[in-house]
Amino acid sequence: MANQSSSSSYPILCASFNQDSSCFAIGTKDGFKVFDSNTGRLCYERAIGAFAIVEMLFSSSLLAIVGAGEEPSLSPRRLCLFNTTSGTALRELNFLTSILAVRMNRKRLVVILQDKTYVYDINSLAILDTIDTVSNIKGLCAFSPSLDGCFLALPASISKGSVLLYNVMDLHLHCEIDAHRAPLAAIALSSNGTYIATASEQGTIIRVHLVSEATKSYSFRRGTYPSTIFSLSFAPSMQLPDILVGTSSSGSVHAFSLGFSNYQSRSKRSGSFLGSIIPDSVTDALDPAYHDVLHNVAPAGVKSYAVIRKVEKVADTSTSEIVACRATISIITYNGYFQEYNLSINNQNEFLWSLEREFKLLNVILDDAISL
Repeated sequence: MANQSSSSSYPILCASFNQDSSCFAIGTKDGFKVFDSNTGRLCYERAIGAFAIVEMLFSSSLLAIVGAGEEPSLSPRRLCLFNTTSGTALRELNFLTSILAVRMNRKRLVVILQDKTYVYDINSLAILDTIDTVSNIKGLCAFSPSLDGCFLALPASISKGSVLLYNVMDLHLHCEIDAHRAPLAAIALSSNGTYIATASEQGTIIRVHLVSEATKSYSFRRGTYPSTIFSLSFAPSMQLPDILVGTSSSGSVHAFSLGFSNYQSRSKRSGSFLGSIIPDSVTDALDPAYHDVLHNVAPAGVKSYAVIRKVEKVADTSTSEIVACRATISIITYNGYFQEYNLSINNQNEFLWSLEREFKLLNVILDDAISL
């Protein structure tokens, strides 16, 4: 999912991972680039001007791209569906105001404007629904690409942290959640649409709600002092994600333990499914043992975007008991770097970070053998 830069001083204007985080794309003042997340290899690049939005559809050749408006041919009001194989535009959609975000899955295309959101059939590009929204000048949204739990999350208020959840496949409003007192700054949905994470403009508390019931499951304290939350991301999971990560304006990455550590601490106290995954009280989730911080990932104030690409459980060979959880976390910083960390969390809630690789995104040369 894409994150746009609010500062033209950054070499990267936007960054997004595809729906399964196997690839990522960046937009720059010169064009856009697509990378393989596993190898870091540059798969595709196009130098035709500045781009503010570049979104992929899984690992297909289809990109949704929007110009940054620095030249007439790359209007921020025009969405281009671009084929990387042929190097040509398949279709273009024009709007009256600037496009602030685009989301896709195999059935739907969603376009976010400041006051409206359009839902299209991605194959025919027929308009299926138009959603009138509160003023959303940052294009804040979250999207779960699963066809079985495909939800779109949008701000529902400009004065408080309410979030609207819309079922994109069935085309109806699912619910509205009052998550924070202050307006929203970041939203994330788990890949299957089961959980939603939110942060307000204060940035001190991260909350996680169960989408089906619109009930609060977790509240995590990120810190005491306000900070802008740039991104939130759940670990991939068919059930309760093990980890949630966020990036902030302090230059740090925050990791919050959900399913793994909480299950370890509660499995002995409850035999029920809900008892094993939902905290006994909000106080439980505010325990700092569930939270760890990796400092100085980016310079303070530089935007960053993190995703959890994969998670694996580690079992004791003698008892088969799960004793640790390992996550691969990829981070794009808008000053031009890609970083990847391994994060291990053991059953004592001890967090261990290790940097696996780091490189400058704009220095990577295209490998002609790799293509989309």
